[in-house]
Amino acid sequence: MRRRLIQSTLAVVLVVIAVFGISLVIVETRTISNSAQERVESEAVRLASIVDSRILAAENVNADVLRNPVSKDQYAVIRMPGKAPIEIGSRPEGDTIHSTQHGEEGETVTVQEPRSAVTREVGRTLLIIALVALLAVVAAVLLAVRQANRLASPLTDLAETAERLGSGDPRPRHKRYGVPELDRVADVLDSSAERIGRMLTAERRLAADASHQLRTPLTALSMRLEEITLTDDPDTVKDEATIALTQVERLTDVVERLLTNSRDPRTGSAVSFELDEVIQQQLAEWRPAYRSAGRAVVSSGKRHLTAVGTPGAVAQVLAALIENSLMHGGGTVALRTRVTGNQAVIEVTDEGPGVPADLGARIFERTISGRNSTGIGLAVARDLAEADGGRLELLQAQPPVFGLFLSRTPPARKTDEDRPTVR
Repeated sequence: MRRRLIQSTLAVVLVVIAVFGISLVIVETRTISNSAQERVESEAVRLASIVDSRILAAENVNADVLRNPVSKDQYAVIRMPGKAPIEIGSRPEGDTIHSTQHGEEGETVTVQEPRSAVTREVGRTLLIIALVALLAVVAAVLLAVRQANRLASPLTDLAETAERLGSGDPRPRHKRYGVPELDRVADVLDSSAERIGRMLTAERRLAADASHQLRTPLTALSMRLEEITLTDDPDTVKDEATIALTQVERLTDVVERLLTNSRDPRTGSAVSFELDEVIQQQLAEWRPAYRSAGRAVVSSGKRHLTAVGTPGAVAQVLAALIENSLMHGGGTVALRTRVTGNQAVIEVTDEGPGVPADLGARIFERTISGRNSTGIGLAVARDLAEADGGRLELLQAQPPVFGLFLSRTPPARKTDEDRPTVR
């Protein structure tokens, strides 16, 4: 591209120089030739007038008298009736420029000038024009190189940015070049980089959330299947199979919710449901794991509470809190229900050491963990709670008390017109 820009600019300059240079040479050559002819004619007229005036004054006319007015490059011949011709200067050889004037007293004045003088002057003019043309070409080349670098370097940068996007590096460069068209391309690439970055972040987040949220249902399901393989009692097998089917349904709900949130996190399926059913389901699922650890999980508080939300999402939030207490807490885990204002609250607490003071509210941030864990569970639980208008808070650090707040009345349905427009 640089070479093409330089060549095109140089071609334009050469065409301009050729057109105007040739025209200027022709005009200057004619001007110099006409000026030389006029100079010779003027000299002839001047000598004729001098001769006329001296003849009328009866003064002597000779070469010495007329030599000073004549230029050294000129040759003059004065012919007067009855007298010998008077020659001034040296007769030029070759082609000449001449002019002949007739005086009032019958004399004839001829002035000649060698054409080589005109040729030398034309040559000097052509040399000046050629030097100016050469300077113009050099300036054009320098300007073309500068302009080519100014245009080609940004294109190289933009190509590198596009290559980085294709290789999976979505960092925007926020670099501009002062050329509106190139800056527009840079804006589009930066916007695309930001969108790709958000998409990659969402995909990684979905993968991490899926890995974390599917782990608990799969573990519980495997435990139920192990119980089935270890017993020969048909009633026990039936009960365990029923629980396993329930866990499969929950697993299906987890997958559907993950996919729904990844497509549109505003999409909710909040309904009114009984908190007791979700709590008892979680107790039934987690009691085997707690028995294996020599611990217990119990529930207390106000019964027959109705809340608004997604039952599957609430179950996932409680599962995350119960699993967190199993991994990091100690003693008995208690689920307590209560009412505050127009909200139903489920508190999850245990007898463990609690949340370290240096973590505090950061416990809900992703990758933040007080132990060697992923730091995803509580962050996902908070997002699930907020998706249906609830909230998850750390009410007390030591001993730990987490509170899940759910509305007891359905929220006003938002239409597409009510949703804020992202610009």
